[in-house]
Amino acid sequence: MQRLPIFLAGFFVLLGVSTAVAQQDNLKAFPPAGEGMVRYVIRLPHKERGEEDDFQVELLVGKKVMTDGVNHVMLGGEVAAKPLEGWGFTYYELKKFGPLASTLIAPPPGTPQVQKFIAVPSQLIRYNSRIPLVVYVPADAEVRYRIWKAGPAASAEKG
Repeated sequence: MQRLPIFLAGFFVLLGVSTAVAQQDNLKAFPPAGEGMVRYVIRLPHKERGEEDDFQVELLVGKKVMTDGVNHVMLGGEVAAKPLEGWGFTYYELKKFGPLASTLIAPPPGTPQVQKFIAVPSQLIRYNSRIPLVVYVPADAEVRYRIWKAGPAASAEKG
């Protein structure tokens, strides 16, 4: 009888190791980051296959810039979805940031400069917890994400 708990403990350790190895194997398919680039790997929390249809991931790629806190600042650039040939995976890439633009409102005298995260236009991506979300960005970039969940009710209108 004492062998059963030991067997179960060993089984769960092996299961955890095989899951970690499988996740590392998924990363072997993705190339290393190029010169001046960084690879971010996002592992989404596990959801059951049918449940994942109710979720999406908003990918936010940007950087911190100094701003007056009064003007609206925008950052150019496009995060492109790229297929990983022969694997069926998709990765995302921002090769370079576009120009920084701002509204031209005169701030009150003495307005302090603040550091603020400014992102390129974001995009929604299908939720898939079985494959890592891999993003290649310039070295001075940050990658953030938000998980969105659909509400329980779907509505329909008759024309």
